[in-house]
Amino acid sequence: MRRELKIFTGTAHAELGEAIARYLGFPLGRAHLARFSDGEVWYQIHDNVRGADVFVIQPTSPPVNENLMELLLMLDAFKRSSASRLTAVIPYYGYGRQDRKDKPRVPISAKLVADLLSTAGTDRVLTMDLHAAQIQGFFDVPVDHLFAAPVIIDHVSQLDLKDLIVVSPDAGGVERARAYAKRLDAALAIVDKRRDQPNVAEVHHVIGDVEGRTALIVDDIVDTAGTLTKVAEAIKVAGAREVIASCSHAVLSGHALERIEKSPLAKLIITDSMPLSPEKRESDKIVVLTIAELLARAIKNIHEETSVTSLFV
Repeated sequence: MRRELKIFTGTAHAELGEAIARYLGFPLGRAHLARFSDGEVWYQIHDNVRGADVFVIQPTSPPVNENLMELLLMLDAFKRSSASRLTAVIPYYGYGRQDRKDKPRVPISAKLVADLLSTAGTDRVLTMDLHAAQIQGFFDVPVDHLFAAPVIIDHVSQLDLKDLIVVSPDAGGVERARAYAKRLDAALAIVDKRRDQPNVAEVHHVIGDVEGRTALIVDDIVDTAGTLTKVAEAIKVAGAREVIASCSHAVLSGHALERIEKSPLAKLIITDSMPLSPEKRESDKIVVLTIAELLARAIKNIHEETSVTSLFV
């Protein structure tokens, strides 16, 4: 007897949760989430989930700590309500950037969050474009790691850009950029970038011939946009005709939008892995692509015990 599929969403990105439910043709599960006067999360499930296959949709986007704690308490509630299997659907995995000890006396936050999710009762994790693929190894439960590449590449292909060259903003992103270049039948360039502290980077030079070409910078996360705009400026100085960029997760904190508006970037293509303010959505430079269908198909395949890899073949 197949377990009943149940989909719930937290408050981090309810719009995405509703879109996923529409694609699947299932109503969202009923629950009530509130706050005590001191800010503590209060959560109660209104549906019977005993023996159900439950998917909880909650990106740990800003405010990261609030949304992460909300997710943990939701998971605990489902575990204590006898859900048969509990999958945490985390389109954006917060704290993923701290995945190793690159300096003395620092935490490995990505591992700590993985442990917290397991302790809260998670049986499986569905996420997208982790900052480093090895974060999957921090979990003791199965991890389905999706990529935004099919969604972004499909959009870029429709733009019919001439003389396209894909640019990796740093050495760590070369594998991702190479995959995009192969799918788009484009050339590849790399930017030599040095980072001495978080959110601060210096661009040294561009490796590859971008002169007279349309350059597509491919990144996973854009936070303050300081690095992205410096890379765009370096590529423009190197002679690129037009510079556009794409990223899976648009955090866009601080003065990010202002930097993007003033930069040589013609467009920044992003996904809705986390919610965007109306101001950011209305920017002429920002193009938002939805990952709701991609996540919905992955949820369907997991529930039916079929291949998730088939979504990318």
